[in-house]
Amino acid sequence: MASAPRPSKTWRVQSYLEQRDREWPHEGKHVLAQYDEETVVVYQAYCPEIADYAVKHQCFGGGKFSYSRMSWIKTNFLWMMYRAGWATKSRQDRILAVWLKREGFDQILSLALTGHDEKEKGAKRSPVRLQWDPDHTPSGTCEQRRAIQLGLRDEVLASYGKEWIVQIKDVTEFVNEQYEHVKKNQLSELKVAEERVYPVTNTETAAQIYVDTLK
Repeated sequence: MASAPRPSKTWRVQSYLEQRDREWPHEGKHVLAQYDEETVVVYQAYCPEIADYAVKHQCFGGGKFSYSRMSWIKTNFLWMMYRAGWATKSRQDRILAVWLKREGFDQILSLALTGHDEKEKGAKRSPVRLQWDPDHTPSGTCEQRRAIQLGLRDEVLASYGKEWIVQIKDVTEFVNEQYEHVKKNQLSELKVAEERVYPVTNTETAAQIYVDTLK
């Protein structure tokens, strides 16, 4: 007997100003993300060919996607918007929300190293490259808070693209709608992904990726 289909995940959005003023830390290195007990949402921006394949097959593949190249994921919606220019940049004009199993995401974090740490520790090339970049406001101004970016390659990219994904949703239409508010500086109308600080409970992982503790 075939198993029942998994219920689809809901992508939650909320007022930008409410989250900025009441929910998010204003400085430090924090993994801001939308998550529940089972999954974490990460974002990627792609060309239409890769995005269409991913949404149709609910995994990454096809002629345009390469598992031999590093692929970057971001947990922070606004950092993704800054990087992709709110879906206006070439080959980044389709924004995907990817629900990833938490155990997979935690494994990604446990393997993440900066390029500097790879050299300092004399480690072989890590399958996960860690970067902390300045977070940005909707208009692109730098924040004091840092946003995490994770570059996946080798066996970790294969597990991400083929095993750990629970759901992929194209959110480009929402992005385009909200960008109109950004261009008109209508921040009271702007909605973004609902996010909160993701708990990195493993102390070794927390130290390795330099995440800050909320005060």
